Amino acid sequence: MSKRKPLVVVTRRLPDAVETRMRELFDVRLSSDDAPMAAETMAAALRDADVLVPTVTDEIDAGLIAQAGPNLRLIANFGNGVDHIDVAAALERGITVTNTPGVLTEDTADMTMALILAVARRVAEGARIIPDDEWTTGWSPTWMLGRRITGKRLGIVGMGRIGQALAKRARAFGLQIHYHNRRRVPAAIEGALDATYWESLDQMLARVDIVSVNCPHTPATYHLLSARRLKLLKPEAVVVNTARGEVIDENALARLIEGGEISAAGLDVFEQEPAVSPRLVKLARQGKVVLLPHMGSATYESRIDMGEKVIINIKTFMDGHRPPDRILPSML
Repeated sequence: MSKRKPLVVVTRRLPDAVETRMRELFDVRLSSDDAPMAAETMAAALRDADVLVPTVTDEIDAGLIAQAGPNLRLIANFGNGVDHIDVAAALERGITVTNTPGVLTEDTADMTMALILAVARRVAEGARIIPDDEWTTGWSPTWMLGRRITGKRLGIVGMGRIGQALAKRARAFGLQIHYHNRRRVPAAIEGALDATYWESLDQMLARVDIVSVNCPHTPATYHLLSARRLKLLKPEAVVVNTARGEVIDENALARLIEGGEISAAGLDVFEQEPAVSPRLVKLARQGKVVLLPHMGSATYESRIDMGEKVIINIKTFMDGHRPPDRILPSML
């Protein structure tokens, strides 16, 4: 008698190659459309599932986990961040949680650098001018003036994989690298990046020209860039976030930009996705903020790589081994 394939519930559409491989290996229930699965639909699916494959758009809280059937043993997240999953509740029920680290590092770092350039050089504003037929006088010495980034100080909040990848790119553009992290990175990495470590986030914020948020969202980092901390920035400073919206107090950021206390911002993530603060949208129309729809890791290559990681984690777990990307309590 052949062994029963594990039932894997996938909440969103994945690349065709990933879905095809999943069908070959597992009994898969795929989402019929590319929209977040309703909570009641997911709860019903979890009564029989062995594995759940959620994404950042799914809220996997303790209540949902409590409704899962006894077969659910693995939550194989399609993504790196797991702040949308109550990992503690899952672990308490004996459910293993995995993620997909590493494979979206380069793409997210690329997008972070792109946002830094877009904000400093007013790229989003410039891209609208010709289609809107507003370029009527030709070149002018005072037309669309932005800010030079070479020689400026970049403050990286969170010097993990993405923070380090960003630092490499930023150095190539002539930026000075400063960083704040829970722990100081090894001296070899710090030396290779010519990076200055700040134990005090407050002191770093007061001295840098550009701030890039690259840390995960945890209870400890919620509104890490609070109104008080944002006020420490120079009036000409720029804030960029490609991590999680919850790390920044969005209302405070909008208020400070409106008042001229912070120059501009580039945001790829938001506190209430997909809803975006009307104040931020208004600032974007005024050219003071660049807003992107959470596309930092959105490349064909990263999505395939993320899918392969999910499959490896599921297969390894179902074969009776520890999956390579499991989340440990010490990581929370």
